Amino acid sequence: MRSIPTITKNLLIINVLAFLAYLVLSYRGIDLNNIFGLHFFLASKFHIYQLFTYMFMHANFEHVFFNMFALWMFGCVMERVWGPKKFLFYYIFCGIGAGIVQEIAQYVSLYSMLSSQPGVGFTSLFTTVWSSASLADSLNAWTTVGASGAIYAILLAFGMSFPEERIFIFPLPVPIKAKWFVIIYVGIELAMALGSPGDNVAHFAHLGGAFFGFLLIKYWQRHPDTGGIYGRSNGQQFFDRLRNNWERHKRGGNDGDISHKSDWDYNADKKAEEEEIDRILDKIRKNGYASLSKEEKQRLFDSSNKK
Repeated sequence: MRSIPTITKNLLIINVLAFLAYLVLSYRGIDLNNIFGLHFFLASKFHIYQLFTYMFMHANFEHVFFNMFALWMFGCVMERVWGPKKFLFYYIFCGIGAGIVQEIAQYVSLYSMLSSQPGVGFTSLFTTVWSSASLADSLNAWTTVGASGAIYAILLAFGMSFPEERIFIFPLPVPIKAKWFVIIYVGIELAMALGSPGDNVAHFAHLGGAFFGFLLIKYWQRHPDTGGIYGRSNGQQFFDRLRNNWERHKRGGNDGDISHKSDWDYNADKKAEEEEIDRILDKIRKNGYASLSKEEKQRLFDSSNKK
């Protein structure tokens, strides 16, 4: 847990604690998912705060496990690239956006169900539901929970930041590039959203999170003065922080456990290490972070942790 960045670690803890609270309180007849899950906005139990709280609630162990695994796997990288404030804003923004898209999809679904009734139009659907308390109560069953929308946004961000990075995805026997991984996942979600509308999975929320993430990344790309990294090369902000840390280390830092070495050996090792890190930093400057090998990335991370 020490190596996990602050925001990613806290999000993992909050989601796990919320799921444990859901399990414990369910035995006492209290359904936290019914309180903090996102109800359809025409349902009687809908509250605006649910657009925020729903992304911290989960339906079962598999749901929370796979979401948190993906958050740990890709969130650690993106938080180190963006920094904690930008990463948290992106996560919350896309999570809320995913909820909004899910609400729109549910409205369209309700309209398709009731449009055959006389006097029910796309806009008059509001008054139809509000005039029927029983219908509004029955719509409470349309409840959305889970961080999946925000997680899909993080997957998209990783794919756009490191499109050539190769990753292993079960059950594929060979690694695939991140850009193809994102395209395949989005394509699967779209096909399932259109072909399996009754499978109790919020596919449109997943797509909505990725869509809002794409819009935000494009905005940062066109407005680099807002602090977004996409106006520059991939991983540039991360590279800047590593470079600054390394420059401070070269000016004089902790010698660690090399005090037993002779001055000659120590200076020779330090010079070789400085030349190697400078070479890696120069490679990032010319070709981007994704051009580094696995060994070079590990070397860079190790050097950035030196005080």
